[in-house]
Amino acid sequence: MTDTTAAPASPGSFRLPTLGSIGAMLRRGDLALAIGVMTILVVLILPLPPLVLDLFLAISIIISVLILMTSLFIQTPLEFSSFPTVLLIATMLRLALNLASTRLILSHGHEGTAAAGHVIEAFGNFVMSGNFVIGIIVFTILVIVNFVVITKGSGRIAEVAARFHLDAMPGKQMAIDADLSAGLIDEHEARSRRKTLEDESGFFGAMDGASKFVRGDAIAGLLVVFINVIGGMIIGIAQQGMPFAEAAKTYTLLTVGDGLVTQVPALIVSTAAGLLVSKAGITGAADKALISQLSGYPKALGMSAAVMLVMALLPGVPMLPFLALGGGAAALAYFTEKRHKARALVKKQAEAVATDTVPGEEPISAALKIDDLKIELGYALLPLVNSQDGSDRLTEQIKALRRALAVEMGFVMPAVRILDNVQLDANTYVIKIKEVDAGSGKLWPGQYMVMDPAGGQVNLPGVHTVEPTFGLPATWVDVAQKEEAAVKGYTVVDAATVVSTHLTELLKTNTAELLSYGEVQKLVRELPKEQSELVKDIIPGLITMSGVQRVLQLLLAERVSIRDLSTILEGIADALAFSRNPAVIVEHVRARLARQICAQYTTPAGYLPLIALSAKWEQAFHESIVGQGEDKSLAMQPSRLSEFITLVRERFEDAAREGEAPVLVTSASVRPFVRGIVERFRSQTSVMSQAEIHPRARLKTVGSV
Repeated sequence: MTDTTAAPASPGSFRLPTLGSIGAMLRRGDLALAIGVMTILVVLILPLPPLVLDLFLAISIIISVLILMTSLFIQTPLEFSSFPTVLLIATMLRLALNLASTRLILSHGHEGTAAAGHVIEAFGNFVMSGNFVIGIIVFTILVIVNFVVITKGSGRIAEVAARFHLDAMPGKQMAIDADLSAGLIDEHEARSRRKTLEDESGFFGAMDGASKFVRGDAIAGLLVVFINVIGGMIIGIAQQGMPFAEAAKTYTLLTVGDGLVTQVPALIVSTAAGLLVSKAGITGAADKALISQLSGYPKALGMSAAVMLVMALLPGVPMLPFLALGGGAAALAYFTEKRHKARALVKKQAEAVATDTVPGEEPISAALKIDDLKIELGYALLPLVNSQDGSDRLTEQIKALRRALAVEMGFVMPAVRILDNVQLDANTYVIKIKEVDAGSGKLWPGQYMVMDPAGGQVNLPGVHTVEPTFGLPATWVDVAQKEEAAVKGYTVVDAATVVSTHLTELLKTNTAELLSYGEVQKLVRELPKEQSELVKDIIPGLITMSGVQRVLQLLLAERVSIRDLSTILEGIADALAFSRNPAVIVEHVRARLARQICAQYTTPAGYLPLIALSAKWEQAFHESIVGQGEDKSLAMQPSRLSEFITLVRERFEDAAREGEAPVLVTSASVRPFVRGIVERFRSQTSVMSQAEIHPRARLKTVGSV
């Protein structure tokens, strides 16, 4: 028995690739595509034998049919986003085959009609039917249909679609951003929509350019036919000595066959391109879309049937085909109308059943649902959200507010529900947080609220009131007095801005209550992958998710942003080594956030204004702290507390008159207790410990307590 085992190749020897290695190369899509493109380029240079040319012509035909069928069956144009690339490759393949067949026709055409292969011979014989004039006319009409009708139309559709998609892109992107700000979609859905929008724009732009391939292919086909006929007859008569009639018949048959075998795939691909670009705005396969839309109006089918039946009665018109088509259209219209009525009846019955099964009383679960944020408006304030010009000023401001607070505080606020309440006064609004009244005020739509920056009464005629957010004197004036108020240096705001400003302050004050357990879970899940190991180390082994929520709520209660969640978790991990008390952990985290906290209160001039707690009061607070360990509390005499409150008020009012908004600085051990007192009468005042002052912060002491 012969040993078929290949001996190992010696070093430096050449070894042919095996069939297995070739198959492995072809299974790689990138290599297969590269080999295919290089093969097309080789065909442009090297001559092909007729048998190989027949194979490549058959490949060209099946590729064009595959492209057409794919264009018919896809649901959306983006499913065939590679069409411009496929179109370029198919066009290059046809042009390469045109050149290869031209080389065979001109060099071997005198040998007979099979000189360029049997595929070209078969196409020529079938179309010409023994008359080369008929073949030329049929080929010319085919090229005109492809060039003038299909290619030009699909190119125009692609051009207009690309232009419209490019013009509409900014508006669509703004709509996506608005939905994201309103909480209607999440960040993942927004990214998916933006990606689809970019893909659509790029696809139709590429289709606009790719349509030029088909147009150039049609022109090249005409030129190749002209060259083959004239050049072939010159070679046949002058060089080969063929009679004129024989040369004309032979070379015309070869040329027309060659033109048809390349123009038929070109016509198929052009049709596919037209179907693809005209499919914009239609979802679903082409057959379902056409059938559902054409059969959606039985009256149109009935009128078509009537026209066909009338034409069947005209003198000289063959009655049978028109009667058959008219009867078929009438039957289709009848059954379609019957099916539509049946569907409408079923839908009506389903709606009736659904209505009958709805209980007369709302389920208890619906009554228990709580809206996190809600604004109730009196009936006179409805124009703020349903204006006649279509601009919902209040809703737009709330969207912008939620985005701004997300950047400032570090998490997305719940969506705000706006509804009317007939029980309120006509011009009254109420802001509710978790179904509890948090603030209210009165507005006059169409008018402007005017305030004196110095806090005095406005000297203009109008409705005198109190600004609902900060309690300053204000006056509602007509539009005609807006310019006069601005000239006098007053602050002028519209009704929607009054509500959004009030809502902003309420949200900043109650941010901690709005940070839910689910929102904390979402924030932790969306952390970068680099922080995932830290999260696994501390949650839930050392601290629960609700414990993290409590720490974040304590930070938000003092208006400290939690956007830098990575640093906060690192601070929590450090603090867990010596305490599990959220209040103690927060103090450690605040020290880690020193740079952020100092930057938050730094003035535009670049310094941090502060009022220091004197050694006297530091000692007083230290002596008033009772308890051991983490169970400490403040037990200061009421008279001393009253004295402290008075001093703090005076110092901060003096600083305000000087145009400063300072922070109160204490030692780290007494800061929580000082903050607990100050927040009761000056909630907007920040109390910082000395450990929270960043070493590079520029300080300016404006007073002391």
